[in-house]
Amino acid sequence: MNAKEIIQAGKAILGIEFGSTRIKAVLIDLENKPIAQGSHEWENQLVDGLWTYSLEAIWTGVQDCYADLRKNVQADYGCEIEALGAIGISAMMHGYMAFNAKNELLVPFRTWRNTNTGKAAAELSALFNYNIPLRWSISHLYQCILDGDAHVKEITFQTTLAGYIHWMLTGEKVLGVGDASGMMPVDPKTGNYDAVMQQKFTELVAPYGFNWTLKEVFPKVLSAGENAGCLTEEGAKLLDVSGHLKAGVPMCPPEGDAGTGMTATNAVKQRTGNVSAGTSSFSMIVLEKELSKPNEMIDMVTTPDGSLVAMVHCNNCTSDLNAWVGLFKQYQELLGVPVDMNEVFGKLYNNALTGDADCGGLVSYNYFSGEPVAGLVEGRPLFVRSANDHFNLANFMRAHLYGSVAVLKLGNDVLFKEENVQVDRITGHGGLFKTKGVGQRVLAAALNSPISVMETAGEGGAYGMALLAGYLVNNPQKLTLPDYLDQVVFAGVEGEEITPTAEDVAGFNAYMENYKACLAVEQAAVTAKK
Repeated sequence: MNAKEIIQAGKAILGIEFGSTRIKAVLIDLENKPIAQGSHEWENQLVDGLWTYSLEAIWTGVQDCYADLRKNVQADYGCEIEALGAIGISAMMHGYMAFNAKNELLVPFRTWRNTNTGKAAAELSALFNYNIPLRWSISHLYQCILDGDAHVKEITFQTTLAGYIHWMLTGEKVLGVGDASGMMPVDPKTGNYDAVMQQKFTELVAPYGFNWTLKEVFPKVLSAGENAGCLTEEGAKLLDVSGHLKAGVPMCPPEGDAGTGMTATNAVKQRTGNVSAGTSSFSMIVLEKELSKPNEMIDMVTTPDGSLVAMVHCNNCTSDLNAWVGLFKQYQELLGVPVDMNEVFGKLYNNALTGDADCGGLVSYNYFSGEPVAGLVEGRPLFVRSANDHFNLANFMRAHLYGSVAVLKLGNDVLFKEENVQVDRITGHGGLFKTKGVGQRVLAAALNSPISVMETAGEGGAYGMALLAGYLVNNPQKLTLPDYLDQVVFAGVEGEEITPTAEDVAGFNAYMENYKACLAVEQAAVTAKK
């Protein structure tokens, strides 16, 4: 069947992902190829000192995204979406969404971006002998307890953004194991929350007298391929306000953006890895064995089918870079020159590659928010140079490109140099790689590793989520997820690989020496409280 026939037959698969700045929907066919897309731009808000998205923004956003998908399907194929083969929901991991017995949100959604949980994360890390990051859901919960927040005693359910959307669409309080591993540690042997740590937490908070336990309020954990319910009548109306979409669509376990990134880049097998680089960035290396000891730079999560993953998560990536490109756009507009943003990015990025390998001494800190891997609870975007540095446009842009992945390098140096982790292939995806070859070359230099980018890399997490939904309904041979991706989805797809040059690696290492030496300047900027 062609794409139109697949859509009319109700066999197309839908993946939706809630990213930091965009909600995206991707429709795929029976050969796992994207056939339609929809999107909605949105931004988080700083309310009472905490980063959040309102419930209204969540629902108007996904409805507008789906409406955009419908419009594009009608324009391209002249037909309506009446039914679907399967749906998958993914979103930014971690954060805090807590509900009472009336299913009311008790406090505004607290996103992964918040760094107010330092005390809780430190105490839990010591208690569990396991690195518990600031953004994890259990850190948010315990911080609320430490702060004496009155709402905690009313909690009957706590979940992530993906878990919340899935619950509203299906009535099922479940979560994919990858997303669940960002709520609290998961035991790879059981594929469930670590029972020993759950018990330790129960004992820790016993003096507060809550009438709930983590086992009662956290969502049920499911692995990729397991049934996670079906789209209800109410859910269909929530998603498609036009009323065309019928209920009953099978839905796969909701996942986090880390798991969808791994899936979209065929990086769920051991000794593979991927780097997602957009508003935030993170690398995921699927391990052969556990690390020798906990490290606060490394988060331990899982693939959507439960394999252990070492994750380096950076709160900041391309926001500052994009802001500077926006400045050049304004200059071009002042000159009265028509602006094509793809051309602006392309010219500036490619010109950066003509600069000095060490950026001529220039250093950029892209910290719109705090950066725990670098030890910064708050951040200030900062550009640093001395009078003797080689200051020109190429070095300026190269320094910002380097700065977008510098923190990622700090964390991965621990994995590769201290833990001797072995990896056969690293794949990049996300906005940083849209300008062909540039972000890829920069990342290769940073990690001193070949970096592959697939044609589907630009599709991102929504595409990965659609693949996970397809794995639920189009896997008659019951293949494992790594085998399904290898043999069914990505068979014969190699991607384009860039190997780092010795000069680029040496240049990036020299840049990092300046970067680490000037972190005190960044700290001083934070302390100054501008």
